[in-house]
Amino acid sequence: MARIELDLAHAYRPEPRQDSDYALLPLKMAFEDGGAYALLGPSGCGKTTMLNIMSGLLAPSHGKVFFDGADVTRRSPQERNIAQVFQFPVIYDTMTVAENLAFPLRNRKMPPDQIRKRVGEIAEMLDMSSQLNQRAAGLAADAKQKISLGRGLVRSDVSAVLFDEPLTVIDPHLKWQLRRKLKQIHHELKLTLIYVTHDQVEALTFADQVVVMTRGRAVQVGAADALFERPQHTFVGHFIGSPGMNFLPAEVQGASLQVAGRLLELPDTAQLQAGPVVLGIRPEYVALTAPDASGAVPAVVSKLQDIGTHFMLTAKVQDQIVKARLSQQTPDLPLGSTVWLQLVGPHSCFYVNEELVP
Repeated sequence: MARIELDLAHAYRPEPRQDSDYALLPLKMAFEDGGAYALLGPSGCGKTTMLNIMSGLLAPSHGKVFFDGADVTRRSPQERNIAQVFQFPVIYDTMTVAENLAFPLRNRKMPPDQIRKRVGEIAEMLDMSSQLNQRAAGLAADAKQKISLGRGLVRSDVSAVLFDEPLTVIDPHLKWQLRRKLKQIHHELKLTLIYVTHDQVEALTFADQVVVMTRGRAVQVGAADALFERPQHTFVGHFIGSPGMNFLPAEVQGASLQVAGRLLELPDTAQLQAGPVVLGIRPEYVALTAPDASGAVPAVVSKLQDIGTHFMLTAKVQDQIVKARLSQQTPDLPLGSTVWLQLVGPHSCFYVNEELVP
């Protein structure tokens, strides 16, 4: 395994002059040896570009890539000793499952008895032991992708295993099983795994550390709880969570916060300078309160959905949409009625120029 360090930027067009010319804006980042990481963000944010630079399929237009401190910027994937699993299965249909899994090991002249042992271990991890003698051509799409995953994992000497949205073609229920299996394999084999996805559930259930990306920038790196509780950028608050964080324009006035024309008391921990800010609050932390309660803000009900485990309230605070996740004991709230919401508390976040105020 290897510690991977990036100090680079990348543009597909020559002589980039502005941020929009870059596929990856300048960044410095390290992926620790043996860690499980996810690159998470919408299409076009730079995830696959970063992965291909790490693997050696793409050379950065600016900067360098280091493996364990050695400059590998101009080295090929073979020289970097990288295994990469792609979005669609890359297998040999004429070979059996066992022959597909063994192929990378045979290329490296590993002794046959060691190959059989390693193939057996990986097949057992992927629940494919009973299919080892079947030809790959006759297998379903999910089984073929399991073979592709297995070929990426079968070599124990790789610097890292890189996954580029490997579960896109998989049935949703099988996705959950394979994510759990990958997590188990990571704990057992201690491989450095880097996983590209646009699905927050995939990223948060697989990775120990998630790199959230937007418009060529890595805006936050952290564990699931940090991304949820303290988004460092408004994009993270919007992208993580279902639904995402509520954002409302506000203004700090001394020890108070003006929201929707009402002065609310700031939490004791909030050290904010006077002026405009954006208030961020998760739907999970928005609560119904009494009209005369401290910090109450009026809102007009526009929708109330019964999700089964909870109600999802959609309401308007002046011209801003606010969503609140409410318990099953929620009273009847007719459309167009006024409710009072608690928006400021210990879980509130405050943003200036899209960045979290510490």
